[in-house]
Amino acid sequence: MRILLFTGKGGVGKTTVAAATALRAAEMGLRTAVISTDPAHSLADALDVELGDRPTAVARRLWGQELDTRLRFEDAWHDVRKYLMELLDWAGIGAVEAEELAVVPGLDEVFALADIKSFASSGDYDVLVVDCAPTAETLRLLSLPDVLAWYMERVFDLQRRFTRLARPVISRVTRVPVAGDDLFAALRRFYDRLDGVRELLTEGAVTSARLVVNPERMVVAEARRTFTYLSLYGYHVDAVIANRMLPDSLGDPWFDQWKVTQAAHFATIEEAFAPLPVLTAELAGHELVGLDHLSEFAAALYRHEHPAERLADIEPMRVESKNGSLVLSLHLPFAEKGDIELGCSEGELFLAVGPHRRAIVLPDSLARREVGGAHFVGERLEVEFVQS
Repeated sequence: MRILLFTGKGGVGKTTVAAATALRAAEMGLRTAVISTDPAHSLADALDVELGDRPTAVARRLWGQELDTRLRFEDAWHDVRKYLMELLDWAGIGAVEAEELAVVPGLDEVFALADIKSFASSGDYDVLVVDCAPTAETLRLLSLPDVLAWYMERVFDLQRRFTRLARPVISRVTRVPVAGDDLFAALRRFYDRLDGVRELLTEGAVTSARLVVNPERMVVAEARRTFTYLSLYGYHVDAVIANRMLPDSLGDPWFDQWKVTQAAHFATIEEAFAPLPVLTAELAGHELVGLDHLSEFAAALYRHEHPAERLADIEPMRVESKNGSLVLSLHLPFAEKGDIELGCSEGELFLAVGPHRRAIVLPDSLARREVGGAHFVGERLEVEFVQS
């Protein structure tokens, strides 16, 4: 099973690239599913087919799906929805407004994770291609397994016990609805559906993330930051796709300066993301809609590469022995010393890079030691652990 995650700044063409990649994999004989986790779905538009909340046949060996958050919420979190409706009704919010507000922000990412796990465990597919939301939402999606695990392990049971004890007191002094055991049981059941999803998505032999960029300054800058944050959370990036390159055959003088600018930005992409392979796709002279156009696009994009194979192998995190100490080595491309915050407590290493934070559960070999220091070696942050 291979899982390919495509992300990039909004408007760079990631949906086109994801759809074309899925079609190429299916044409090469692999049972392939392509799903969209972007709330502003455009996957169906790219494929030029109607897609629903369940896998829909698109072509031979190819299925597509667009996530319907509201439908999933009603099906999977009935007890949660019921409680939220009661709470909003108590607050004096009208029925229509309560219906709209009862869908919790961020659930797209939660349900997307559950879908990815379901597709991977079904045994029905060889390749799963995920058309992710723009980078900010994708980073939230891929950080969720860490956040949910931290909440369930440290807060969930405590909050459940406290609510059980406080319920009789609260009920005597106010009519505000108090969460019952059925609500907490629903949360636990849903979290259990996500069990193992982090291990699945951070296993480089299974899952690869691919960054789609245009040769533009702001797009490249955002892709560099995204590469850093994906590495922070342990995800393997195996390629960069430079989309909408002006073709050499374009001879109109009006485009000369634009081509020079693109060439400079492309050189920056190749240098900055090395040793990752950079695949290129020319700006098409027509809309890339429908299977025929997507097939042509994919053939040019991948040329002699197999779309489902792992195109690079850069390990985001590893433990090494150096000079009698153990070193936790983290691949953090483009990060600088001033961007990093480190802390260690009760067997966890707390690491922040810019606005993104991660709690890394340390293996026993490191948890028994103290942090002796940290420094950059190339693009890797090395945290030294010494005997206490």
